[in-house]
Amino acid sequence: MTSCLFCRLVKKEIPSRIVHEDDTVLAFEDVHPQAPVHILVVPKKHLDSLSHLTPTDRDLMGSLFLIVNKLAQARNLARDGFRTVINTGPDGGQTVYHLHIHLLGGRPMAWPPG
Repeated sequence: MTSCLFCRLVKKEIPSRIVHEDDTVLAFEDVHPQAPVHILVVPKKHLDSLSHLTPTDRDLMGSLFLIVNKLAQARNLARDGFRTVINTGPDGGQTVYHLHIHLLGGRPMAWPPG
């Protein structure tokens, strides 16, 4: 996926403010934050969206959410709460077609979103 923005970030072809990296996951600060804390957590493996998961991605998804929780704890969001968002497809607001989780916090979140 040479044209995928997040694949290029994973390969370090584009700079980012990385807050976590391991063998399967990269997390970095969003360049257009929608909250005081806005981190994107992405699998290093390219998956277009949540709709493209298969049973073989079960462990990967668990890793993504464990990293989200670790980052929320590290940013002191757990006590007052935080939001996670996965946009899927055009009607779901997805603009980058590489599965990613938004971790948002540091302010009250309104409901309904969007």
